[in-house]
Parts: sequence; structure tokens; C-alpha cells
Amino acid sequence: MLDVLDMHTHTIASGHAFNTIREMTKAAGKKGLALLGISEHAPMMPGSCHEFYFSNLKILDRGAYDVPVMFGVELNILDKKGTIDLAERHLRELDYGIASLHPPCIPFMSEANITGAVIAAMQNPYVNIIGHPDDSRFPLNYDEIVSAAKENNVLLEINNASLSPTGFRVGARDNYLRMLDYCKKYRCRVLLGSDAHADTLVGHHDYAIEVLAECNFPEELVVNSSVDAFLAMLRAKEKMKQ
Repeated sequence: MLDVLDMHTHTIASGHAFNTIREMTKAAGKKGLALLGISEHAPMMPGSCHEFYFSNLKILDRGAYDVPVMFGVELNILDKKGTIDLAERHLRELDYGIASLHPPCIPFMSEANITGAVIAAMQNPYVNIIGHPDDSRFPLNYDEIVSAAKENNVLLEINNASLSPTGFRVGARDNYLRMLDYCKKYRCRVLLGSDAHADTLVGHHDYAIEVLAECNFPEELVVNSSVDAFLAMLRAKEKMKQ
């Protein structure tokens, strides 16, 4: 499978990652990627950057790196209403948004509440991707999640870090197999993400690709094969802002 982009990566600005933007883009170039996304954790993640970081990304020269780079954010879903932790004035300056469930930022809740929270986040016009929807500690109704993702032009991530032997999320592989069945049913597109917190992990989607192969997932529903396919999903969601 052609795999030319990685939109879920972190630098030292996130507080618990280990490399700079330049080091991450250099790794992406060595990996042969056509596009890299830098998506720092939003402010409610302990140790992450202040909102000023996101408003100041405009000073960066995007042509100064080894590969084309886009700057997004990994937002934290904070409650059952799908509240996220960055104001619209900052979100509209970013290229894309990932919304994720992280234990430090949202309490464990029932399947109905967690599913409702994720769907509400999808309806936010600045959320393009749901990050690692795979942790059994946050149980999801995948039929409802996939249907809502299709309706709201949101990509569901297959997170390589969750599937890694060093991953800490519970039940990720089985949850992805369930979710991908619904993605096939609804023709919902997915995105492979490394969730790299170190340069050596940029573009590594090996475990995610294994899961796709296991369930015979259609390659045309995986946007990693084409930068244009990813950008088309961003444009489709952009219409919600009008």
C-alpha cells in the first residue's frame, strides 16, 4: 500500500516528546514522505504548550524544511458535550485538527456518554480527525461513530502507537477490527497515524497496516496513499465553516 503522509506527530513542544520540528521533518524526508503533519497536544494536556504556541506558528517558513509540512493540533475532548481546549481564534489559523480522548483530560464515562462526546467533537467545523478511537477504557458505539464520521467528513485514525507492543491503550487491535467493519459498511475513510513522539517513529504505520490487511480493508478508503485525497477531506470539512 502506498503510504506518503503522516499527520499525527509531536515535537518537544508537547512536553513528553523528544525532537524538534526540524528533526521530525528530516526524518520524514528520509522516510520518503510527501507530507508531514505536526500536531502538538493542546493546552489541557499536562506539560504541553500554551495557546500562544499555536497562534505563533504563522512565523514559521514552511519552505525551510526537508518535506512539506502542515501544522495542526491534537485537541483534548473534555466532557460529554464534546468541548475542546483551544479557542476558535486559534483553530482558524491552523491547517487541521485532531480530537482525541486522553485520561488526564476527560473522566471515564459510559459508552453512551463517550460516544456522544466524540460525535459532538466531530460536529465542530475545526475537527478533521478523531485520534486513536481505540481504547476500551473509553467504550464507543462504533456503528454510531463511523456513521457520524462519514456524515461530518471526519477521518478516523488507525493509530500505530496504540497497536505497538509498547502501547498503553486497552484493546486497540480488537476495537479497530470492529470499527473497520463499519468503515467498510459505510464507506468511511480512515487515516493511518504514527503518533510519533520521536523522530525514529515518523511515518511508521506497520502495525496499523497489519490490521488493515487482517480485515481486507479497501485501499481506496485509506487516505495515506495520496496527499490530494487528504486535502480533499479537509476541503470537504471546510464547507461547515461557511
